[in-house]
Amino acid sequence: MLFRHATALRTLNATVLTALTLVATSWSANAGPVLERIRQSGKITLAHRSTAIPFAYLDADKHPIGYTIDLCLKVTEAIRKNLALKTLTIAYLPVTEFNQIKAIEQNKADLECGSTGNNAERREKVAFTIPHYITGTRFMVRSDSKITDLRGMEGLTLLSSFGTPSLAAVTRANTERLMRINIMKVNDHKQAAEMIEKGQADAFAMDDVLLLGLIASRPDPTKLKVVGKYLTLEPLSIVMSKSDPELKAIVDEEMKRLISSREAYTIYDRWFTKPIPPNNTSLNIPMNYLLRDLWKYPSDQVSD
Repeated sequence: MLFRHATALRTLNATVLTALTLVATSWSANAGPVLERIRQSGKITLAHRSTAIPFAYLDADKHPIGYTIDLCLKVTEAIRKNLALKTLTIAYLPVTEFNQIKAIEQNKADLECGSTGNNAERREKVAFTIPHYITGTRFMVRSDSKITDLRGMEGLTLLSSFGTPSLAAVTRANTERLMRINIMKVNDHKQAAEMIEKGQADAFAMDDVLLLGLIASRPDPTKLKVVGKYLTLEPLSIVMSKSDPELKAIVDEEMKRLISSREAYTIYDRWFTKPIPPNNTSLNIPMNYLLRDLWKYPSDQVSD
């Protein structure tokens, strides 16, 4: 009896081993270039913003934290499991609006974990997963400013960031409406806030959630405010290479799991409705109806 059980057990183990070997061989044959690079190196590189509160920024120890960082860490764990790796080392690469897409295109990073809008122009270069936020362009001004919308900026100085839909939108409006706005490009959000506080510029055009996060991080948040109707609407998503559909399938599946299990809602609340660094204050931004509706039927398909 024991002999028969031992024989059966050996047969079962051999069958399982053969199945695992076939799965591993099949995966290796179908692995895309990014997944293969991650598998061989045992390392994944996450590109991140440094001042995009609450999506991706640096804590007091200069370590990346934020809403999108948390989501990317969940995705990274899903990638590790799919590659059957015991460990997966995480490297971080700081990027700006100016080079965040290039970091993915040039294979300097495997995922971009910031506040990047999914639009048609960028989809020509990279791939996006299911949006984790929907925002739009509004304006940050000094608290004592009389500016209430774009029309009030005629002849004034407006800041916006390199390579963003916000910059494209205000540039187009300025040209079409002959508003004579002096549009200046800046490298990061902190620089823009400092210029407005010092009176070196009149407004900063950017996604409103980033503006609210930026104001909350300032030494004196009462000096700045956000005004105006939405000039654009943008779904924000984690970014990856277009050349690796297998990687995208893993990322999409994990995003769907996070949403369906409501883990994504918990992560959202942590960064948007509860106190966060650096000032331990809350942004008090409940999830908007646009994102709630999109998450009812999660999809990476967005309209421009």
